[in-house]
Amino acid sequence: MSDKHYLDWPFFEARHGELARSLDAWAAANIPHDHGPNVDDECRALVKSLGAAGWLKHAVGGEYGAGDAIDTRAICLIRETLARHSGLADFAFAMQGLGSGAISLQGTPAQKDRYLSKVAKGEAIAAFALSEPEAGSDVAAMQCNAHIAGDHAVINGEKTWISNGGIADFYVVFCRTGEAPGARGISAFIVDANTPGFEIAERIDVIAPHPLARLRFTDCRVPLTQRVGEAGEGFKVAMRTLDVFRTSVAAAALGFARRAMDEALQRATSRKMFNQRLADFQLTQAKLAQMATTIDSSALLVYRAAWQRDQGRNVTREAAMAKLTATEGAQQVIDAAVQIFGGQGVVSGQMVERLYREIRSLRIYEGATEVQQLIIARELLKDVT
Repeated sequence: MSDKHYLDWPFFEARHGELARSLDAWAAANIPHDHGPNVDDECRALVKSLGAAGWLKHAVGGEYGAGDAIDTRAICLIRETLARHSGLADFAFAMQGLGSGAISLQGTPAQKDRYLSKVAKGEAIAAFALSEPEAGSDVAAMQCNAHIAGDHAVINGEKTWISNGGIADFYVVFCRTGEAPGARGISAFIVDANTPGFEIAERIDVIAPHPLARLRFTDCRVPLTQRVGEAGEGFKVAMRTLDVFRTSVAAAALGFARRAMDEALQRATSRKMFNQRLADFQLTQAKLAQMATTIDSSALLVYRAAWQRDQGRNVTREAAMAKLTATEGAQQVIDAAVQIFGGQGVVSGQMVERLYREIRSLRIYEGATEVQQLIIARELLKDVT
């Protein structure tokens, strides 16, 4: 970690700095900066490695995690640190937390005992199945449904853009159960990957490879004991989960931006042009200054939101501001780093080229930039209307 000054900010306790420094050292020794062609196998290996080293305990809450409650600042620092080393490692950690987050927050003791211990050890891979072909940002448009038949729920429909799709051992699936119209008639169920009636309909390839799939449910019977939370409370469960992990998306973007900054500084101070270093040109200095300012402004918003949530406060507006600013800012920082590298910046396999592909999806998933703008505005208008 090239620049640790922010760990002294008042948002953090001493344990947070120790956590970030320890993970940085571990990641440098154990995580490759790139991955091979079999992303599924490498993701499985990363989950096992992160679990065996104890890092996944921070992704779950309660007795199976690192503390009684989910520590948002710890999750953000872990994602930022992992993202600086490997986008796939960050993905592996984040999806363990997001996929099991509903269980951590509102699962029954039996559900927590069955799933969270394995998630924390890296022995089971989790997935969060919310999005659908016609219901991404607009969750109320969900069509996947479940009807109650005795002591089971019978699920029919599809989910798409599901991270860990195809390698997960279980999926937290959100379905329309009809207790009320719109978002109030949705429930959440844990579906094990080997449940009859569940299948992987399609694997999806994206520009920054990671396990992703479209899921299909055909008369998929799930015991009601697998429901997370009460009937009709699935939307609340999903939003509570996303409130924790939306801020951590911003932290991952921050990690990508910091790595791009490191790469740009090294390039600018070593590249010779017209008998001087690239860093000696005022245009380069202006670009570096803007990159640094963007990173620090993003970091302040990210860790304000994380600190505020750890104080038990509502962070809907603050998390949206952090995600909006950090993801858009990281895109700008990485683009500037590619420009500093010139032609080398677009060579396949170069770190800045990989970062350019990694950052793009963060401006879309867990609430696109435009959705964050709507959230911020809605929260502001609550105070004046």
